[in-house]
Amino acid sequence: MSTEVGGVGCGALVLGGTVSGVDAVLAELVKRGHGLVTRSLVEQVVPEWTLQRACTNGELVRVLPEVFAAAHLLKNQSTPPLTRIDPVLARRAVAAWMRGRGALSHLTALDLWGLRRQLPGDLLHVSTPAGSGLRSWPGVRVHRRRHLTLAPPSTVVRQGLPVTTIERALVDSWPMLPLAEQRTPMISAVSNRLTTPGRLQAALDATARVAGRVALRTLLNRLAEGCRSPLEIWGHERVFTGPGMPAFQRQVQVRLGRRNVYLDLYAEPERVNIELDGATTHGDPRQREIDLRRDAQLAALGILVVRFAHRRLVREPEAVRQETLAILASRRPT
Repeated sequence: MSTEVGGVGCGALVLGGTVSGVDAVLAELVKRGHGLVTRSLVEQVVPEWTLQRACTNGELVRVLPEVFAAAHLLKNQSTPPLTRIDPVLARRAVAAWMRGRGALSHLTALDLWGLRRQLPGDLLHVSTPAGSGLRSWPGVRVHRRRHLTLAPPSTVVRQGLPVTTIERALVDSWPMLPLAEQRTPMISAVSNRLTTPGRLQAALDATARVAGRVALRTLLNRLAEGCRSPLEIWGHERVFTGPGMPAFQRQVQVRLGRRNVYLDLYAEPERVNIELDGATTHGDPRQREIDLRRDAQLAALGILVVRFAHRRLVREPEAVRQETLAILASRRPT
């Protein structure tokens, strides 16, 4: 195991009271591994009984087959050892255990992609080709993928660890997420331009079984239509479509000085931009000032900006709809 395995510091490891030469070597290996060490590495430099004694004395704990962690890094909980260490260290332990036979996936991959944090104690997920020999272990679940290849484009390296692609991670995680959280990582990934609705759709099409496929496909359709937030999706489905509404363009890019801005809903013939302000935007004075300057710059281009707050949109959808229709009608030439 290289010194890159880890991520949580490990202090000096005292083995067996008095530190012999071989004990000092083992302690140094654990320190270099930032709290982790593998059996194969230990056996290259010290006798196997040194590792056995460290475990017997309670100084090292086996967290996975052939992978050990410094005992002081484990939290005192009645859960599997792997779930009792910091998630960053746990992922590196899993990578050391896999030895190139799999990649971190599902909810664990979402964490590595920065889309949803895994908490201490959460189950870690690994995807592996059939026949790899990896088996689920307390604290880690192994998913077998018949056509998975452990190289780009199927897997990539992030933070020094093998991980499935962002599209695969999002589709695989969809059934595992609580209903109230399902859409958030997908929307964030598209909004931050980490992926596209088309690439996500391709990943879904390549997956034979996905619980909640219909709801996921509907979300991908909304993202493909330009929606970039739960509020925009809600407005699209309940307010800004139907009789009398124009075919709004979504996320239209407009150049303002040295920067580009994106319009939530744009009716080009009427030159009206509908902006949907989220619940967190309303009380932020700094964001309000930015919005006002942006609106003034758009007005100079002849574009009228109409803003609807989250509270009004969800509580008065019909009033918002009628107001929008009236504004659009007033902008049309007579």
